[in-house]
Amino acid sequence: MLEKLSADLKTALKAGEKIKLLTIRGLMTDLKKERGIKNEDLNEAETMAVLKRCAKMRRDSIEQYRNGNREDLAAQEEAELAIIETYLPQQMSDEKIEQTVLAIIEETGATGKGDFGKVMKTLMSRHSSEIDGGKARAMITKFLN
Repeated sequence: MLEKLSADLKTALKAGEKIKLLTIRGLMTDLKKERGIKNEDLNEAETMAVLKRCAKMRRDSIEQYRNGNREDLAAQEEAELAIIETYLPQQMSDEKIEQTVLAIIEETGATGKGDFGKVMKTLMSRHSSEIDGGKARAMITKFLN
């Protein structure tokens, strides 16, 4: 991933794409920091976890900026989020998440709120790279209530 980011960084630098340049530099820093903490190269799952964390931070910032009527800053965060999402696997549509959650509820025999953890654990163990945890939580809660 660092090699791909390096190549994209050079391309963004040559093209003068300031937001893409800053975003990629931030991603590279986060990945290198995580690699330094572990004292070894990151595997694909760990790399994706770092990228997902960066995307989540942008989504949270967008929400906060919108609540504070700072549309200019929210727009910048949205641009950064769009760049980060190009490095993440394709996310499931809401309809597909709904179908998957219903299938897992049926498979696990979940009947109420007490089974939330069982359903969430199964769902995320199989589809963590394809599903946003917040969306998954909302869908499971909706169906178990």
